[in-house]
Amino acid sequence: MPNLDWENLPFAYHKTDYNIRCYFKDGKWGKIEKSDSEYLQMHIAAGCLHYGQEAFEGMKAFCGKDGKIRIFRWEENAKRLNRSAEEIFMPEIPREIFKQAVFSAIELNKKFIPPYNSGASLYIRPLLIGSGAQLGLHPTKEYLFLVFVNPVGPYLLGFNPIDILIDRDRDRAAPLGVGHIKAGGNYAASFKSLIKAEKQGYHSVMFLDPKEKKYIDECGPANFFAIKGNTYITPKSKSILASITNKSLMRLSENMGMKVEQRKIRVEELAEFDEAGSCGTAAVISPIKKIVDNGTGKTYEFCKDGKPGPISTKLYNRLHAIQYGDEDDKFSWTTII
Repeated sequence: MPNLDWENLPFAYHKTDYNIRCYFKDGKWGKIEKSDSEYLQMHIAAGCLHYGQEAFEGMKAFCGKDGKIRIFRWEENAKRLNRSAEEIFMPEIPREIFKQAVFSAIELNKKFIPPYNSGASLYIRPLLIGSGAQLGLHPTKEYLFLVFVNPVGPYLLGFNPIDILIDRDRDRAAPLGVGHIKAGGNYAASFKSLIKAEKQGYHSVMFLDPKEKKYIDECGPANFFAIKGNTYITPKSKSILASITNKSLMRLSENMGMKVEQRKIRVEELAEFDEAGSCGTAAVISPIKKIVDNGTGKTYEFCKDGKPGPISTKLYNRLHAIQYGDEDDKFSWTTII
C-alpha cells in the first residue's frame, strides 16, 4: 500500500502506477495500451497545442464499507466526452473503449483507492487530445485517448461554506461558443477571474451570462444551484456545462418531493434564496456562505449560522451515501468494478 495520509489528502496530482492510452490513426481506434510513464511524446505541431483540440472528463471511484469499488455514472461521462468531441471535431470514442480504459485504469491502480470513511476518493481523468501534426487551421487526423487516476481529498473546503465573487468584467464563454462542453479552453478563460477573486479573499468566482450580464451562468468550474422553500433552482443556459452531479441532485430533489426548476436566474433573485451552492464532481456540493457582486457592490448572504443549509446537507449526504454504497442505489447510478 502507498504511504499516504488518506484523511489529509489535498485535491492535487499524485503519481500512480499506470495510465491507459488508445490512439486514433488512419481513421480508426487502435488497441488499448497501459503505460507506467507520466509523460507523452508529442509532435511539436500537435493540434491540441496550437488549436485547442482537447476535451476531458472528471469522474470518481469510491471504496464502500463492504470493500467493493463503485464508480459513479460512468456512462454519462462517456456520452458527455463524445458531445465535447463532436463540437470541436474529434472522433467519437466507442463506449467499450471508454469503459475498458476507465475500468482498467482503476484496476491497475487499486492500491491507490482511498479507504472507506477517509473523506477521500479516486479521481479519474479521461482525456482526448488532437495529437497529430497540423500546421494549417484544420482538425488533425490523429488523436490520443488517455485515462489516468489520482487519489484526492476534498475540493476547496469540502462540505463547508465558501465565499464567491461575481465578476462582471470577464466572460467565461461566448454566447454561442463552446461553454456547454468540457473543453480545456473554457477553464483557461476563467483563470484571470479566479486568481483575481482569490487575491481578494474569495474561494471561487461566478460568471454571468455573456450576452446580457443579467443572469447567473457558471459558478467557477461548477454549476450553481439554489434552494427556495421546497424548490431546487438551477440555471438554464447554452453556455453552461451540463453537470452530471447537478443532474443527479435534481433527480434526488424530485425524489425527496421537491419541485425542480431549471431556468434563467436573475442576479437579483439571490436575495430571495434560502440556500445556495456550487456542485460538480470534485466537491459534490460546496455550500455558499456569501456572494459579492463586483459590479453593484451588493452582498448576498447564506449559511448565516456558519453551517450548510438543511436541504443542501440532506442532498449531499444522500448522494454521498449512494456513491459509497451506504444507501440503496434505486437510480442505478453506480457500477461495481
